[in-house]
Amino acid sequence: MGLLGASVTQHPEFNSLLDYLNQSKYDDIRLSIASVRTNTVTEKLAKILANRDTKSITIAVESGSDRLRKIINKKLANEEIIEAAVNAKAGGLKGIKFYGMVGLPGEEEEDLDATIEMMLTLKKAAPGLRLSLGCSTFVPKSHTPFQWFGVNYQSEKRLKFLEKKLRSKGIDFRPESYKWSVIQGLISRGDRRLSYLLELVRNYGDSLGSYKRAFKELRGELPDLDFYVFNDWELEQVLPWNHIQGPLPEATLKKHLAEATALFKN
Repeated sequence: MGLLGASVTQHPEFNSLLDYLNQSKYDDIRLSIASVRTNTVTEKLAKILANRDTKSITIAVESGSDRLRKIINKKLANEEIIEAAVNAKAGGLKGIKFYGMVGLPGEEEEDLDATIEMMLTLKKAAPGLRLSLGCSTFVPKSHTPFQWFGVNYQSEKRLKFLEKKLRSKGIDFRPESYKWSVIQGLISRGDRRLSYLLELVRNYGDSLGSYKRAFKELRGELPDLDFYVFNDWELEQVLPWNHIQGPLPEATLKKHLAEATALFKN
């Protein structure tokens, strides 16, 4: 049985549901749960999941840097993450998979060091708990405060840095493909001019090589890859999705952007 939702463990009746599922008549049911918030990982939750054949849980932390999490408005402290790991182990779970990200706007090298330090601290705080960090590259999305930022050129290098540092300490590091993140950025910020390119890619086989081949064929007819993927766009620039009403007005997005950039070091 799977419990799915944007934030299942924050449902007001979640504890009652756990007690219900913890009845002996459901001993033959395997229970799994979607990504959880750190402040909801109690020893009770971990124990019930472990008793229902769940080996691990997943938590999105984005970064080990408190400053960077403030920039992206992720209300989470390292102390909460450590407590969640301790509770998970005490309840009988075997591991935790964390999700992080590199290349976030405002990220500095010291933020990567903070992520490494966080993972090493977790290893000490919950010895024997299997830790893994899945890590993706920041890709801008429309109708968000960071829609004006491009993919960070340094992201691939930063993924390799984390991989080297963490795997040498016995921590499982699972990076997502940087090259496919570039393609995500292309599609995420693309405009109607990409329609023919996508048609060509489809005909060529939907591979990374297909995108390269299609771009080469359309050279001179489209802006280059940097424009779509890597360039930071001016706030006054007309965006491909300006004609679509998003959940927040553009003025609100710019306000949130200003609050975030105020925390940048440079």
